[in-house]
Amino acid sequence: MEGMNKRSLGCFVAAAALVGCANTGVVSTGKDTYLLAKQSPQVGFGPPIGVKGEVYSEANEFCAKEGKVVETLKLEQTNSGFARAAAVSLEFRCIPKSP
Repeated sequence: MEGMNKRSLGCFVAAAALVGCANTGVVSTGKDTYLLAKQSPQVGFGPPIGVKGEVYSEANEFCAKEGKVVETLKLEQTNSGFARAAAVSLEFRCIPKSP
């Protein structure tokens, strides 16, 4: 039984390494709307807090180049779990800064 546990752990580690960190970058989805999705090989169970921060940081940097700020249209989050990476998908647009 111990050999079985070591083999299962080995398979889990290999799968986690293959998943890696995926990032779409900012992708235009239509007139003035964008999508940014990111996945993290977070170990264990839990929410994608770090990935969410990274996605918003990247979106804000993108909009700041135009002197604008992010307006969230849709935010989807997936908690990490067994054989599932934490992930965030942000649909947004860049709007003028409020005075």
